[in-house]
Amino acid sequence: MQSNEIEGLNENQVDESRKKHGRNSFTHKTEYSFLKKIITLLTEPMVILLLIASVIYFITGSIGDGLFLAIAIVLITAISLYQDSRSRNALAALRALTEPNCKVMREGQTIQIKSKELVVGDILIIEEGVFIAADGLIVRSNDFSVNESLLTGESLPVYKDANQADNLVYSGTTVASGLAIVRVSAIGNETKLGKIGKSLDSISEEKTPLELQINNFVKKMVFAGTIVFFIVWAINFYNSRDALDSLMKALTLAMSILPEEIPVAFTTFMALGAWRLMKMGIVVKQMKTVETLGSATVICTDKTGTITENKMSLAGLYEATQQKITNPEDELSLEEKELVRMAMWASEPIPFDPMEIALHTAYAKMFAVDERPLYKMRHEYPLGGKPPMMTHIFQSNAGDRIVAAKGAPEALLNVSDLSADSKEEVENAITLLASKGYRILGVGEAIFSSDDFPAKQQDFKFEFKGLVAFYDPPKSNIQSVFDCFYTAGIAVKIVTGDNATTTGAIARQVGFRGAENSISGDELMKLTDRELRLKVTEVSIFTRMFPEAKLKIINALKANNEIVAMTGDGVNDGPALKAAHIGIAMGKKGTEIAKQAASLILVDDDLEKMALAVAVGRRIYANLKKAIQYIISIHIPIILIVFIPLVLRWVYPNIFSPVHVIFLELIMGPTCSIIYENEPIEKNTMLQKPRPFSSTFFNGKELFTSIIQGLAIAMATLFTYRYTVDLNYTEAVTRTMVFTVLITANIFLTLVNRSFYYSIFTTLKYKNNLVLGVIAVTVFISGFLIYNNTSSRLFRFESLSFMQLGLSMGIGFLSVIWYELVKWSKRNRMEGNSI
Repeated sequence: MQSNEIEGLNENQVDESRKKHGRNSFTHKTEYSFLKKIITLLTEPMVILLLIASVIYFITGSIGDGLFLAIAIVLITAISLYQDSRSRNALAALRALTEPNCKVMREGQTIQIKSKELVVGDILIIEEGVFIAADGLIVRSNDFSVNESLLTGESLPVYKDANQADNLVYSGTTVASGLAIVRVSAIGNETKLGKIGKSLDSISEEKTPLELQINNFVKKMVFAGTIVFFIVWAINFYNSRDALDSLMKALTLAMSILPEEIPVAFTTFMALGAWRLMKMGIVVKQMKTVETLGSATVICTDKTGTITENKMSLAGLYEATQQKITNPEDELSLEEKELVRMAMWASEPIPFDPMEIALHTAYAKMFAVDERPLYKMRHEYPLGGKPPMMTHIFQSNAGDRIVAAKGAPEALLNVSDLSADSKEEVENAITLLASKGYRILGVGEAIFSSDDFPAKQQDFKFEFKGLVAFYDPPKSNIQSVFDCFYTAGIAVKIVTGDNATTTGAIARQVGFRGAENSISGDELMKLTDRELRLKVTEVSIFTRMFPEAKLKIINALKANNEIVAMTGDGVNDGPALKAAHIGIAMGKKGTEIAKQAASLILVDDDLEKMALAVAVGRRIYANLKKAIQYIISIHIPIILIVFIPLVLRWVYPNIFSPVHVIFLELIMGPTCSIIYENEPIEKNTMLQKPRPFSSTFFNGKELFTSIIQGLAIAMATLFTYRYTVDLNYTEAVTRTMVFTVLITANIFLTLVNRSFYYSIFTTLKYKNNLVLGVIAVTVFISGFLIYNNTSSRLFRFESLSFMQLGLSMGIGFLSVIWYELVKWSKRNRMEGNSI
C-alpha cells in the first residue's frame, strides 16, 4: 500500500486545528488540588495531635510553646508538600515518557509524534501492534483488523476497510493485523473512549506486598498509640485531677509512638527511584516495579535486537535450482537476483523490519529498473501459522500479478512440493547457514489469477524459490551484561522465534551459559505441567517460540517460585510481558502493544540498562530498609524516655513535652528520607542472590536488630536521667543532657546504619554529600537551642558545662557504636566461610 500520494496537514493547518479542537488528552480525572492536599495533611494523626497540643498550650497561657507547635505544623506541612511535589514531578515526567507515539503524514513526510500532539484532520498511519491514539476514518487499508475489547468487551479482532459501513477506528483500541491510513476525526474527550469516560488513568493500581506491610505496621502503631494515649491520660488524671495537664502528657507519648515518617519514606524512595531510572534511560510505568526489580531471579530475553544489534545485512543466498550458497556481494545469476526480488515482494511495501529493509536495499542495488511504483497491493496475509509465514499479493495496472511469501524455512518447505532429495539439500543449507549465526528466511512464489483468494495462505501452491540469510552481529557489551546477571545470581533464558542452530551459534559467540541445550515451542507444548516446570529449570534456550509457548514458559517459571523478568517487542509478546513480574519492552523497536503490556521500557533497547535497573532496585530496597530500621530504632528511646518517668512517677516525670518530641521528629524525617534515599549501592549488593519476593519486609532478625539498637539508646538516655538525678542536677540540666544523648545517638545511628555489614570507616568514604550537610545542620540547631537564651527558655534547657556536654555526647556515642563489633564479627564469619 503506497501512502506517498497523501500529503497530510501542513504546520499552519495543524496550529489552526489545535486552536479549534484542543489537544489529544483526557481531562476526566480530577487534577491535583493543592487545597485537597492541605486538607489531607491536616487530617494526619500527627498533625491532629499537634493541633490539640498547640490549643492546650494557648489555653494554659504557654504562648511560646503554642507558637512553636503552630510553626511545627507549618514546617511538617511544607516538608510533606515538598516531598509530594518531588514525587508528583517524577511521576509526571515518567507519564510523559510512557505516552504512546504515533506515525503521521505531514507535508508529504512520515514523522513520529507523541499521541497528545495529534490534531483533527491528521493523516494517521497505523500498523500491526500499534495503539490507536484517536478516532478516525479509514482512507486505505490492507488486511486490517482491530481489537476493540476495551470498548466492546469482544476479544476477537474486527476486520475493517474503507468500503465497509463500519470504516471507523477508535482511540484506545489496538491494531491486530495489517496496515491502514486513517484521517483523524476526533481527539481527547470527543473520542468514543473520551465520551464514556474510560480513561486508563482512572484505573487504580493495587497495593504491593511491601506497601501493604508498611501500611499494616503503621496502622498497628497508630492503634497502639491510641490505646497508650487513653491509658496514660487516665492514670495521670486519676493522680492529678488536672484534665489539661493529663491530656498534654498523654499527647506527648502518643506523638512519640506514631512512625509517620515510614509511609513518606516509602513513597519518596519509590518515586525518586523511578525518576533516577528514567534519567538512566529506563522508564518505569508503575512504581511497584521499582520494588520488584531487586528480587528478579530469571531474565527471559529475546535474541534479535536484545542480544544482537538488530542491524540486518544480507549475508547469504541459497537458490533452489542451483542448490548452492552464494555471497550476495559476489556476481549473482539471474535466478539468484530473482530470489532477492521475490523476497522483497514478500515484504511490506513500507518496510520497518530490519530484514525487510535489507531486502528492499538489496533489490534497489541489483535492479536498474524499479518496479515498485508500478504495483499496488491487492491482498495481504499477515505473519501467522506454526512455523510462521506471510504472503503478499501485488498487481500492476497492466494486470500482472505477483504472489510472494516468506517466513520460517520450515513453513515454506511445508507448503512447497519439493522432492525428498531437494528438501534434504535445503535442510543441509539451513544447517550450514545457521551454524554461522545467520537468521534465515524461506522464500516462495505462487501463480494465482482468480480474485477469490483462499482463506489461508497455506492453501496456495507455492514454488520454493530458496533461502535468504541475514547476519545480525551480537552487541559488543552483551557478554559483560550476562556476566553481571550471573554474578548477581540471576539466571538468563533466551526465548526466540529463531531456530536452534542460529540461536546456539550466537549464544556461543557471546559466552552464554547453557548454549548446548535447547527446546522448540512445539516440543514444549507436548510436556505435562510437571515436566515443563523441570524443563524450564534445566534448559536455557527456547527456540521457534510462539505466544502460547512463551506464556507457558513464564507461568512455569512462576510456578517454580521464580521472579521473572521478560523482554519483548512484538504484538505476540504482549501476553507474556503482562504475565511476567517485570515485563520489559524495547523503546525503539517495541510495538505500542508491547509497551502497553510491559511495566518497564528500555529506551535504547540496551539490556545492560536492565542490569543497572536490577542494581538500582536492590539499592532502593536496601536503603528503604535502612531508613525504616533507623526510624524504628530512634522511636524506641523517645517512647521510653517519655513513658517510664511518667508511669513510674520519677522525680521529673515530664522530662519531654510535645515541643521536644516534635523537634526530634523534624530531625528524623529529613534524615531517613534525604540521607538514606541518596545512599550509593554497597559494593557487595550485586554479589548477593536476589531476595525472596515473598519475604516480609519486617523480618524477625532485622526487626530484632532495630529493637536492640533502640533499647541500647533508651538505656543510655535513662541512665543519663538517673545519673543526673543522683548528682542533684536541676530538671533543666537533666532534660538538656538527656536531649544531647538522644541527638548524639541519632547522628551516630545514621552513620552506623549506613551499612549493616561494612564498618563505619568504610561507609564514611561513600559518596553522599547530603550526610555532612544534614549532620551539620542538626548539630548547629541543637547547639543553638541549648546555648541561645531565648530558645533554651522555650525548650526549658540549661547551658551545659564542657564536662556535662562531653559526658552526654560520650554516652550517646557508646549507645550506638557497639554495633560496629557486631558487624566486625559478621565480616569475620563471612570471610571464614568463603575460605
